[in-house]
Amino acid sequence: MKPMAKLSPVLFIRPAFLLLMALLLHILGYFPKAVENWYSTGIYKGISSTLRVLTKWAPFSIGDCLYILFIISMLVALIRSIVRLQREGWTAGLLVPMLLNLFSKILWIYIVFRLLWGLNYDRLGIEYQLKLSKKGYETEDVIRLSNRLIDSLNACRQRLPDTLLPQPPVDSIFRMAGIGYARAWDEYSFLNYTHRSIKPSLFTSLADWMGFTGYYNPFTGEAQVRTDVPKLVLPFVACHEIAHQLGYASESEANMVGLLAALASGDPFFRYSAYNDLFSYAQREELYLLAMDKDSTRFQQVIQANRERMDTLVRKDRKEVREFFQQRQHKTSATLNNLYDQYLRINNQEAGLKSYDEVIGWFIAYLKKYENK
Repeated sequence: MKPMAKLSPVLFIRPAFLLLMALLLHILGYFPKAVENWYSTGIYKGISSTLRVLTKWAPFSIGDCLYILFIISMLVALIRSIVRLQREGWTAGLLVPMLLNLFSKILWIYIVFRLLWGLNYDRLGIEYQLKLSKKGYETEDVIRLSNRLIDSLNACRQRLPDTLLPQPPVDSIFRMAGIGYARAWDEYSFLNYTHRSIKPSLFTSLADWMGFTGYYNPFTGEAQVRTDVPKLVLPFVACHEIAHQLGYASESEANMVGLLAALASGDPFFRYSAYNDLFSYAQREELYLLAMDKDSTRFQQVIQANRERMDTLVRKDRKEVREFFQQRQHKTSATLNNLYDQYLRINNQEAGLKSYDEVIGWFIAYLKKYENK
């Protein structure tokens, strides 16, 4: 039997140092004003702009390629470690350094993630910048908003072709999203977006299993969008992902910022896409609140009223989108959604996946403050 090799204290220096750095970055999150003023609207602007300059030239997602290489390298490292342990024995002298090395790599990823983007989860954000107060809202507030959104959907749809919706090229949609932000910048100085770096996802074929329409890569600064969905979905998804690039990590805030940009574009198709997405959130919240009131009669009345108020073509367009996702759902996506739900909760979004719906609260507060200006 081999004697156990002594573990050098030097082995613990690097992981201890990295752990200290990770803890300091975590503690910094408890000072949102400092994060907002020094990081999100300061250092991060330079970081994100630089990353987009470096990645915008590539017609494909560099970040997706890095993810693939990372997964392959992790699998190779795992196989090599297992082979070595089988050959030399599962001793503490061999196993502990391996585990410390793995721990150090995880800490490095966390540190780089926090520095390149993750601190934005702890910023003051859109509430602070628009001087909004997102207090609780009543059922009637959501019903009024739903009615207003239906009217907006109807108005936008009347400006589009009577039969089939426009089918613009994906790059045209990405370009128009950038124009929307340029126009929004005229009114909101904090929405300055340059060096557009938004790409089709290389993982579109896996989207049904993974359950995404878009995502942001914090390590390359690129926004990725699933491109096989109905074109009606893409404009708002593109605007949402650009909001992440600008440092709005919260899903509700990215929805709100994306909405401002899509509406500022002036393009009826972009506005239609934004209103359609927002109405889905509003209707879900509306029906949830009515169900909580346990008034089944009014519940049915509101459903019927929404249907009668909505233009036939709008209902047709929404049905096509709904059927697309219903036909392509997979059980795996539910599991991954649960994991993402936990990720959001860990990063100060207590509502998890329901954080996306919280844009309703922001928009109600926004309308109350600004619509009469």
